[in-house]
Amino acid sequence: MTFDPASYEFSQPAGPSPIRASTVLPARRENVELHTEDGHTLVGELALPESGPVLATLITLHPLPTHGGFMDSHVYRKASYRLPALAGVAVLRFNTRGTTSPRGTSDGSFEEGIGERFDVEAAVRFAVERHLPNRWLVGWSFGTELALMYGAVEPVASQVEGAVLLSPPLHRATDAHLRKWAESGKPLTVLVPEHDDYLRPAAAAERFSLVPQARVVGVDGAKHLWVGEKHAARVLNEIVDVVTEAGAGPAGLPQEWEGPVATAAA
Repeated sequence: MTFDPASYEFSQPAGPSPIRASTVLPARRENVELHTEDGHTLVGELALPESGPVLATLITLHPLPTHGGFMDSHVYRKASYRLPALAGVAVLRFNTRGTTSPRGTSDGSFEEGIGERFDVEAAVRFAVERHLPNRWLVGWSFGTELALMYGAVEPVASQVEGAVLLSPPLHRATDAHLRKWAESGKPLTVLVPEHDDYLRPAAAAERFSLVPQARVVGVDGAKHLWVGEKHAARVLNEIVDVVTEAGAGPAGLPQEWEGPVATAAA
């Protein structure tokens, strides 16, 4: 059965509620389908602010599906739970080809980042057609490879502002792709865990030196999967700082919410 985001049950607590890993804040959520140029249908979800303008749009690219990555990978799930309400940010999540989540299964099969080019293009095209403004790619692990390989070339480059990368392994993405980003002039923020399994901050700074406008941020104590509320919150704060004019604020995004809340299933 396909998960329906309308199934969240919201209640009004008597006072402010702490925002925890499973806390879902109000938003306009809908299941969506993306259609690729090579004939696949990809399943996803769009979360929009319940009211007010959309200040930025995140087009999220998930970790490696052959190692458990999907649209519900925890940082992206928390982004969809929180950012529409806390920051006026729209969050588009989707399963790349052949990937399954509670939302459903996208057509096709894993293509080692090659056929996934069409998936990135379909997601960006969807955001453009929905008139979602200030569009940013956000890649995590394998998703950073897709952002680097396809985000600085057409038809994507002219439709996005830049990218935020989480835990880039730089396995599939090469120096040639980094040079394309350098040529594009588009901003690139790179969040690198201190204890990453693949690329740590010092090595990342060296590799990304090919992109003069890249900002490499080492995150103390973090690991590749950003496990723990402290590290997930740091990622969301950094993203909001990049994609919105107001940013997350000196203290970061609020850790409490005054209003209706729901709790997601574990």
